[in-house]
Amino acid sequence: MSFTVAIVGRPNVGKSTFFNRLVGKRLAIVHDLPGVTRDRREGTAKIGDLEFNIIDTAGLEEAEEDSLPDRMREQTELALQSADVALLLVDAREGVTPMDQHFAEWLRKQHLPIILIANKCESKKGEEGRYECYALGLGDPIPFSAEHGDGMNLLYDVLTPFAEEAANKDDDINDDIEGKPMHLAIVGRPNVGKSTLVNKLLGEDRLLTGPEAGITRDAITVPWDYNGQAISLIDTAGLRRKARIKKKLEYLSVGDTLRTIRFAHVVILVLDSEVMLEKQDLTIARTVIEEGRALVIAMNKWDLITDHKAALEKIQDRLEKSLPQVRGIPIVSCSALTGQGLKKLLPAVIKIYDIWNRHLPTAALNRWLEAMTERHPPPLASGRRVRLRYISQAKTRPPTFAIFTQRPEGVPESYNRYLINALREEFDLPGVPIRLNLRKTDNPYVNS
Repeated sequence: MSFTVAIVGRPNVGKSTFFNRLVGKRLAIVHDLPGVTRDRREGTAKIGDLEFNIIDTAGLEEAEEDSLPDRMREQTELALQSADVALLLVDAREGVTPMDQHFAEWLRKQHLPIILIANKCESKKGEEGRYECYALGLGDPIPFSAEHGDGMNLLYDVLTPFAEEAANKDDDINDDIEGKPMHLAIVGRPNVGKSTLVNKLLGEDRLLTGPEAGITRDAITVPWDYNGQAISLIDTAGLRRKARIKKKLEYLSVGDTLRTIRFAHVVILVLDSEVMLEKQDLTIARTVIEEGRALVIAMNKWDLITDHKAALEKIQDRLEKSLPQVRGIPIVSCSALTGQGLKKLLPAVIKIYDIWNRHLPTAALNRWLEAMTERHPPPLASGRRVRLRYISQAKTRPPTFAIFTQRPEGVPESYNRYLINALREEFDLPGVPIRLNLRKTDNPYVNS
């Protein structure tokens, strides 16, 4: 990235819509309710041949010390520290408000170049409100419509000098890392310590945290380098049971989290050690497995547990009974607050990621299949024997295998599970989903 841009402004002026417009994707949740964005979200923006890093921030508002809005403002200040230029958005349809004036003054003290954006200028009222923006003393306001994309050419012109000035600056940690990053999602119920865990792993207060449940709303991606491994670390909103979701905003947050799981490589399910595996925890775990993602369980708040042995036995027994289709899920006990046990978390993630990517030799698979069918042949189907002729690995991520047989419909689900469990044990594939597909076709290399 040549330079970094931070989007700032009071609540509900269209910052997240503006962010989505520049990155070309609906990454940030957009809602009419003010203050939806709480954490700072980063993305790669592109206008023509101009490419840069962009940060969406929480709405600026006056707040009491150590309150949630105050901590949100601190996240905005951190975003400005890493930025080369700030884009101050004003809602032109409403004109300049006292809050706009207050934060324009505050922004001047940050010693950062400021570009004034008069958003929502698609209407006549917005165009009239643009002229009020001159009262802020920040130069010519750029007329823009984040909703419709009007004004991109003007924004291109004012940002081009920053690309030249900051050409040698590199704020993207992945530029020096070979290969594509591993997508690591942190999921769990609300208030189990997901954002605190991410902050402790990164060694900085990158994400907004606090005692209030449901602080995180967007899925926030943070680039990270762990011992040479490029990682996209993704913090997500807490997942509650559907019956408890009443508000549209929480519904959008949950949808964002589920999309994150779908596109993740490895998912860390954070549990509250004092509560253990609730029904919702198991629902989340099953969702991860059904999507074919690798799963690691982090037992957070471990420092509050007195009988560690009994607690581990309890969770292992619950997993064995509730998730028998995936045996050997890694369990790491830790404390996001104190850092206890966190040294074991990322090695467990890397190990399960390698297993999830493993490709097995076809010859070894077919020797294994022959031994399995000799030891325990498939049951008869309509009085006829079912022959499993050939096996190959169709793909990785997760490990997926295809078995060729003349009668796939004659193989019961129980025998399919027998083969999956045997595959897991023989080829050391603990903790990852395994998919086994039966195909009706003749293998030309095997005599019938």
